[in-house]
This record gives sequence, C-alpha cells and structure tokens, in this order.
Amino acid sequence: MKILKIIFPIILLLTVCSFAQGTAGADAKLENQFIVDMPTAGVLKKGNVGTNIYLMPDGVLISRLEVGVFDNFSFGISYGAANFIGVGSPKWYKLPGVDIKVKIIEETDATPAIALGFDSQGKGQFFTKYSEFSGTFLGTSDFEVNRFKIKSPGFFASASKNFQFLGYLSLHGCMNYSLETDDQEKDLNFIIGAEKTIGSKISVVAEYDFAINDNSKKSLGDGNGYLNAGVRWSLGDGFTLGFDLRDLLSNKKLNPGSADRAIKVEFIKPIF
Repeated sequence: MKILKIIFPIILLLTVCSFAQGTAGADAKLENQFIVDMPTAGVLKKGNVGTNIYLMPDGVLISRLEVGVFDNFSFGISYGAANFIGVGSPKWYKLPGVDIKVKIIEETDATPAIALGFDSQGKGQFFTKYSEFSGTFLGTSDFEVNRFKIKSPGFFASASKNFQFLGYLSLHGCMNYSLETDDQEKDLNFIIGAEKTIGSKISVVAEYDFAINDNSKKSLGDGNGYLNAGVRWSLGDGFTLGFDLRDLLSNKKLNPGSADRAIKVEFIKPIF
C-alpha cells in the first residue's frame, strides 16, 4: 500500500499539467463516465487518460486513474482513504479499486449505447463490522460487513441514450450486482439517471439508486433508496468540476436527516 500512496499523488500532478476536453455542457466532446455514483455506457476514447478526485464527508478522498486502452474498452484503478482530510491518521482502504468497461453496442438514432463492466470502488468510509455504523453488537460476536458506505457497483450493465432538447438530454439505466455481500444482501440492483446540459459548459445530473441490495435491518440503507443530484462545470479544456448532494431521501442509517455534500474534479488528456 505504501507504493500506492506515493504513485497516486505523482500521477495526479502529471495529469493536471496538460488538459484535453471537459465532459460537461453541450460543447463536450467526450462521454460522461458516471452520473454521480452510477456508471454510464460512456467509455474513454482510445488513447485518453482520465483522472478523477472525489472529496467527500468524513475526510474521504478517492483518486481514480482510467485509460482508454482500445476502442470502446477502458481500464482503471482507484485508491483512497477516510479521514484523509482532518485530524489524525488517514484510514486507508484495504485494497485499490479496479474498474473495467467495454461498450458492446454503439448508440444509434433508435437504440441506446450499452456497456458491460466491473467496478470494485465504493464511496465513503469502509466498514468491517456491523457495529461500526450501527453501534449494535449482534449476539456474542460482531457481524462482519466489509463494505463501503455506498457499495461498489460490482458487475454492471449500463444503457445510455442522448436526445437533442434545448441542448442535450441524456437518459441512463444500470443493472448491477455488488460483491459486497457479507451483510447477506445479494440482490440484483437497479439505478436510473439523467443529465441535462445548460448552455455550452454546464450540466445538471441526477440519479436514483433503488438500493435493493442495501435495505435490510442489517444494512446501512433504510429502504428509501439513494437519490443523488449534482452540477458539472467545464472550466477549461479537460477540466471539469462537480458538486454533488447525495442521499437526498435520507436513506442512510448513519447520520440520518441530512444530505452529504461532495466535490468531484476530473481531468482528461490524450496520451497516445
């Protein structure tokens, strides 16, 4: 893990030095990879590298590096920690996240783009025991959960369709199966999302995660699903800034009653 702590800041610094095209607004030339947490059918172009930095509550920082390896195929790695920003030692994630995405059907006038993939990077704190977020012990031994505050997508299939409507309106759907199942939640999950451009540089986004795999008494979710929304702003070539409001339905049992605020910074550039 020490080598990851050294390599990731260097990668981020090198990426910032040279920009390509931002992904927000009607003038964006590259596909959006995510709505908020939901993976879309968008894939980085061959030869492009993208870096994403997420700043979230509980001092969470996550950095993701993704490369368009071939046409319609991308590969990425991510890593992060809770309490990265704050007092005391960061709580580094146990393992780096890995994501792979391949677009199997291109969008046409009549049909959406469809992509298949795998993403093991969740969001927020990583919990190993049920009592860490519930304050409750189950019987004589604590229940193991080994999950992120927001579960990773795991295996997924995404569909995306763009429409010309006062700029562009994009509709998205995702079906996923997370491998974070120690809480005995092994259901197939569904997510829907949308993106609407406002002018040439700004987009607003929203998604609803049904959280079917996170709604039992032993889960972090409370059965309402996760409603997230945000805004994306292309500040320059390859530089997109995002601000998100997460869990607007107050679904999480941990710190209920308030939405999370998060910042996303994205850089994309061609490397070959």
